[in-house]
Amino acid sequence: MKDFGDYITYRFRKAEEAFSDATLLADNNSWNACVNRLYYACFYSATALLLKYGHEAKSHNGIRTVFFREFIKTKRLDKEFGKLYSDLFDWRNKGDYSDFVDFGKEDVIPHLEKVSDFIRRIERLLQN
Repeated sequence: MKDFGDYITYRFRKAEEAFSDATLLADNNSWNACVNRLYYACFYSATALLLKYGHEAKSHNGIRTVFFREFIKTKRLDKEFGKLYSDLFDWRNKGDYSDFVDFGKEDVIPHLEKVSDFIRRIERLLQN
């Protein structure tokens, strides 16, 4: 991977690591933990992208808000990526903080490829 600057590179590597963790968790049918890691894969890659373009936010919701404003609403990224990130944000909150929430294979498996696409698309923007 190209060097984007130390902190940006660190955040992007964290995204790739979270995605790798998600695939391992999926292989072991640990769906709630997989959702958590998929969300963090998006979060870390979005954070790297915001930093690359000079934007910062101090919370998960702040990162999401700036990401939408700067990359989804401007159509620099497809709105499907915005929906994916938003859905995973909600799912992660439910899975981590609500009782009796159990995601299943049929819920989670389709998101693995989508998150992989999300990360690769952000990587291309980081390389520009």
